[in-house]
Amino acid sequence: MSAADPSRPAVSFPDALSSRERWLDPFDWYREMRAESPVRYDADRELWDVFRYEDVKRVLNTDERFSSDPATMPGFEEEIADSEGEPPPVFDTMLFADPPEHNRLRGVVEGFFQPRAIAEQADRIRELTEEYLDDIKGGEVDLVSEVAYPVPVDVIAMMLGVPTDDRAQFKRWSDTLIERPNAKTEAAMEEFQQRQQQTQAEMSQYFAELIEARRAEPQDDLITAIIEAEVDGHRLSEREMVGFCTLLLVAGNITTTNLITNAMRCFTAQPGLLDDLRTGDVKLSTAIEEALRYRSPVQALFRVTTESVELSGQEIPAGEGVVAWLGSANRDGDVFDRADEFVADRRPNQHLSFGHGTHYCLGAPLARLEAEIILSSLLERYEAIEPVEADLQPIRSSFIYGVEEYPIRVIEQ
Repeated sequence: MSAADPSRPAVSFPDALSSRERWLDPFDWYREMRAESPVRYDADRELWDVFRYEDVKRVLNTDERFSSDPATMPGFEEEIADSEGEPPPVFDTMLFADPPEHNRLRGVVEGFFQPRAIAEQADRIRELTEEYLDDIKGGEVDLVSEVAYPVPVDVIAMMLGVPTDDRAQFKRWSDTLIERPNAKTEAAMEEFQQRQQQTQAEMSQYFAELIEARRAEPQDDLITAIIEAEVDGHRLSEREMVGFCTLLLVAGNITTTNLITNAMRCFTAQPGLLDDLRTGDVKLSTAIEEALRYRSPVQALFRVTTESVELSGQEIPAGEGVVAWLGSANRDGDVFDRADEFVADRRPNQHLSFGHGTHYCLGAPLARLEAEIILSSLLERYEAIEPVEADLQPIRSSFIYGVEEYPIRVIEQ
């Protein structure tokens, strides 16, 4: 569950990455930007881009100068308002809050995502994984739809207390919330905004009904915990509860799905690595960390300057939107030796894929556990796992990095 950032979806994607090929492999562009324009202003998007590791880390680690609240940017609320002039409830969550409000909201669910609490989910994650793998008898299969999506979404749905049978609906909602417009025309932008508003309205109604049901009949789940939580003597508002549920459902599945898929893309591209992972010559958890660095599921995060700030010799005025490119920072040769190579046993590995500082990803322990269990189960069950030649299609998002499908061929042990 990463700090995925759906703010300013209409303008956050640079033209340099607009083609299928460039978004599948943006790393040459990152390298060029680090060398020539490490901090640059894009007049078309009216945003600043930051590419080098130390600058990205500073942006993420300096809350008092780089706000996570997009509402601090002039005109933002009007841009994302619904038909009633209100921003979607997800903007009332910890993802878009600065300290101390961020700490207040995060404290509501933090206990559920501590490593010890997450470890208790291991057996259920393993059982779910085996259930899905039992349906795969060998041959060609799409890793995304058969395993990498359904397991994480089932896990977060069960933690929340929502029906796993609704997973197809959850995927449609998640895909819509992270997507970017098909074009920059006025018609495309209007259609995009309407689709976003409709999805937000559907999710709000869905969770409002579940919250009402839990009020009447509490259960041992996250929704009940959110309802009963008291912070500084106050319960969360209805909007805050709905926003929390939306955030946890979307962030709890989509980035983990892409971590698993991106990792398998890395593993299958390196001859002999799958055997080394099976024998333990290369530790799987270490290889997963390298996959996080090499093909980070979240490529960028959004911040707003609260005052004039200088980065790499560039003066960024107050009230400006800043895109911190995690995917570029993770390929910075000043920090990582052989930065553009996948080094499966790389240690140490101080990647920024889960963010840094106050907003470090709440769900990092869950994402790591799910990835390790699912990938280890695949390695144990199948004698061979090979990529199938295909024209991979990148996810249509301004910040999430992955592919819509990843066909593999498997042979059982």
